[in-house]
Amino acid sequence: MARQIDFAGKSGSVYRYSALEEDRFLPPVGANFVIARVRPDGADLLYAGETDSLAARVWEAKLAAAHDQFDDAEVLTRLNVRSAIRQAEREDLIEAYDPPLNAN
Repeated sequence: MARQIDFAGKSGSVYRYSALEEDRFLPPVGANFVIARVRPDGADLLYAGETDSLAARVWEAKLAAAHDQFDDAEVLTRLNVRSAIRQAEREDLIEAYDPPLNAN
């Protein structure tokens, strides 16, 4: 089972993300993704994003940019089919964490 990390949004909602295994099949479904530095006691959220298709790999460019500053950055995902839910979750996380890479 993939490692899971919980992130709490500003609203108090908790979102469970799973580590992305890049070599596995990625479904062509909507998803939220975060780029984070994972530590034994939690994670530092660096970027929060969303996509209509996880298989489109839009997170790859964001991860490459993150690696310029954070060698240990990794991608975690959460499947969310409905666009409105994905966007609300993304905004909730940005408001809670103010991720440094969302400013770019």
